[in-house]
Amino acid sequence: MKNIKKIFAVLISLLILAVMSVPSLAATSNVRVTVGGVPINSDASSKIIDGTVYVPLRAFCDAFGANSVTWDQKTQTATVYCRNIKITASANDAYIVANGRYLYLSQNHNISSRIFVPLETLAKAFGATVKSTSNGYNVVDSGSVIRSGDSFYDSDCVFWLARIIHAEAVGESMLGKIAVGNVILNRVASAEFPNTIYGVIFDKKYGVQFTPVASGTIYNTPSADSMIAAKICLEGYSVSNKILYFMNPAIATSAWISRSRKYAMTIGNHAFYN
Repeated sequence: MKNIKKIFAVLISLLILAVMSVPSLAATSNVRVTVGGVPINSDASSKIIDGTVYVPLRAFCDAFGANSVTWDQKTQTATVYCRNIKITASANDAYIVANGRYLYLSQNHNISSRIFVPLETLAKAFGATVKSTSNGYNVVDSGSVIRSGDSFYDSDCVFWLARIIHAEAVGESMLGKIAVGNVILNRVASAEFPNTIYGVIFDKKYGVQFTPVASGTIYNTPSADSMIAAKICLEGYSVSNKILYFMNPAIATSAWISRSRKYAMTIGNHAFYN
């Protein structure tokens, strides 16, 4: 009898695990998306996935008069040429590049060999706006495109933000790098700290704020991912507009942050605090 109960308990546990491993169908539903009132022409419907509206990349760009849309199977990257700009979207990256601008996606989806990208992100690339309707969403085409990266990004801001991200988060994920960049920009926006990226990094009002400044690693050449993370931060993407401190609990030599500040989240090796 005891053996039967044990076997029954094991089977129940396996069943629960199996159910948990199946993606929730309730989290995904089809949605109607139009451009200027005209439905996107695609045999793949736009979708709401976990609360975010996703559109098929090719069909959306075709609605804006794309000159060409190509797919590189080896790199899993779609390349779009439209209105004299180039847009790339890779199934392996959490961002798209539009006119030299790095727009964070958090996630894209490869569904039935099609790349689905968040509607708001693609609309931004085309300088368009998204309005909800009674039965879906309509994209209003302004006739323009996103401002180029060369004219949008301040080179000094990218220079120093990428360096502190690289020095503090070289081994972290893209989201971990972005969170470090958010801390810097949140400090710039706070009256408690200097109002420039350089000023925040080299702030010594209460002692050196960041270890890389003391060690000299702040001057190391940043990785390509750190440069991208800096640009994504400068685009305005933020995991939190409140985090002002971070630490690696495994190597921290002081517990002041954890004792004095409100814990917000942990990403990778870093704990972040407000």
